Amino acid sequence: QEGTKIHSKRKQNTSITTSELLYKNLLKSEQENWNEISTRYKATTKRIKEKLEELHNKYTFSSRSPRIRFGANVYFEENGCIFLSKADDDEGNVDILFSTEDLGFSDAIIQRIRISPDQKYMAISLKSENSEEATCVVTKLGHFPVVEKVIPSVFSFEWAANDVLYYTNQRNLKCQNVFMTTFTNQKLTKLVYTEQDARFFVDIHYTKDRRFLTINSNSKTTSEVWLVDCRHPFKLPVLVQARRKGVIYHIEHRNDELYILTTYGEPAEYKLMKAPVASSGMENWELVYALEKKTKLVDLEMFSDYCIMFLKKAGHLYLNVISFVLHSVQTIKLPTWASEFELESHPEHTSSTCYFQLTSPVHPPQRFAYSFKENNLIEQAVQEVPIITNCHTTRLLAKSKDETLVPITVFHNVNSKELHRKPLLIHVYGAYGIDLNMSFKEEKLMLIEEGWILAYCHVRGGGDLGLSWHKDGCQQNKLKGLHDLKACIVLLHKLGFSQPKYTAVAAASAGGVLAGALCNTDPELIRAVVLQAPFVDVLNTMMETHLPLTIEEQEEWGNPLADEKCMKYIKSYCPYQNIKPQCYPSVFITAYENDQRVPLAGVLRYVQKLRKAALDHASGTRKKGNWIPNIILDIRASGTHCDSSWEESLNEV
Repeated sequence: QEGTKIHSKRKQNTSITTSELLYKNLLKSEQENWNEISTRYKATTKRIKEKLEELHNKYTFSSRSPRIRFGANVYFEENGCIFLSKADDDEGNVDILFSTEDLGFSDAIIQRIRISPDQKYMAISLKSENSEEATCVVTKLGHFPVVEKVIPSVFSFEWAANDVLYYTNQRNLKCQNVFMTTFTNQKLTKLVYTEQDARFFVDIHYTKDRRFLTINSNSKTTSEVWLVDCRHPFKLPVLVQARRKGVIYHIEHRNDELYILTTYGEPAEYKLMKAPVASSGMENWELVYALEKKTKLVDLEMFSDYCIMFLKKAGHLYLNVISFVLHSVQTIKLPTWASEFELESHPEHTSSTCYFQLTSPVHPPQRFAYSFKENNLIEQAVQEVPIITNCHTTRLLAKSKDETLVPITVFHNVNSKELHRKPLLIHVYGAYGIDLNMSFKEEKLMLIEEGWILAYCHVRGGGDLGLSWHKDGCQQNKLKGLHDLKACIVLLHKLGFSQPKYTAVAAASAGGVLAGALCNTDPELIRAVVLQAPFVDVLNTMMETHLPLTIEEQEEWGNPLADEKCMKYIKSYCPYQNIKPQCYPSVFITAYENDQRVPLAGVLRYVQKLRKAALDHASGTRKKGNWIPNIILDIRASGTHCDSSWEESLNEV
């Protein structure tokens, strides 16, 4: 018996070694394949790169790094250094407070800057290209700034008092512990909160008036908030309202009242409610303002007498200005060319002006200011920003399989003739209630200048039309997103925007589910697909509970291990599971060797199976002019699933 046991154990180890060897060989052959293919495109790559650099240099100043204003002082980051200047200094005098290069962090990006209330300490987070985990560096400010502490694996952090910092640590993509650390004579670090549920992720914010620090524990559908009183930072956190399944809430504070942004009550869209600090339970929540249906709340900014809601509705952008003094709500429609907000930091809640930027995939950020006193919107003219006048924006509605109207935003060159002959790039995401990324990208403007049509399909599962839009496209509703995408492409072709042989689809991460599913169900609609770190092996990934995100992702995709109906449903749309011998579009995939979110093994399996199916189809049919699609995989040794630097993204693009 013992002999048998030892033998079986040996056998198991041998199979692990064999699979690792196969994986390494597969990785090597894909890299060799990519090196051979990429050399064919050298001239094209060089031309595109030069054009993108030219556009980047032309528009880069308009997206300068955010300024953090504290009284008379202004803090900002440029080229890996943090500077301090005076708000009223017109001569450009600055002090250098921190340099990544001088401290041996030359390959790191500065992500977040937090200044203590008395401006004696500065905490910053540094992240390298190849990791999602950041390092927090705390510096004591003065004539000669000194590094006081380096905290590894930090996600979020805020100052609760002059020398008291709260932070969360990140391990394996999870944040479940909150620590407090002090910098006075009695230096101490202690654990103040632990989240026990693996589906929940913890982060820290503070209320706009800096009265409370909030410990926020959120799953995909439910949340719970604890308050730390910044006047008494050593006291234990106090619970606002115990978590209730399906209820999300976030906290702000004004005049001894908590303002609660929540999904509580019907309809399950965001509402602004309020309650006294002393009795913050749900039974005391009082409605201040409810959003209209199919409206997306992008963000909310709190000021001493006002609150501004940044909203999206059917592709258009709006502001709702709520006056707490006049008990009024004013709606301001923003310019039709804009499709995305870029919000600025407003550390002073007493400010009489709210600054923000508007942008679109083909328009560099343009700064605007809303004045509460003047009750008007002012465009902050920057002389050097060349206004993009040659691009036309169209908003359409496609009727999906169940008659639901799905918004599409289309951009094209105003001088383009015969649009049905122009190439079309479709963008799709449709998961987690997240909107399509419609901020400015140099490559999108380049495509417009070269005659391309860009279409953004706001399908269900995304958040473009509010919380119900997401709910209608997740778990047992995932196929609705696929039906929406097909309806959008069919309508675009019907209206004369390009045709199937000139149509490509671009998707990243979870957007790969819908793009990959479309390749299986309706490959004749498109000619090419470009996928970045795509989630294409849903079923196998959701069966592997040892992966860092599987448990928390069950609220989006379902749990196939516990529910056979769910397993069958995922199997019905999963891109990897539904590959079959047929004429596929060409596919270009960028994947990352160290991606913790989308395992590379799943992408490799997908590519192998897709290539085999395409070859089987080609050899099985003897039709004249039968073509074999290009299926290209670029595996990057550096970079991660999340946004990379301009230089890194330039090489990918």
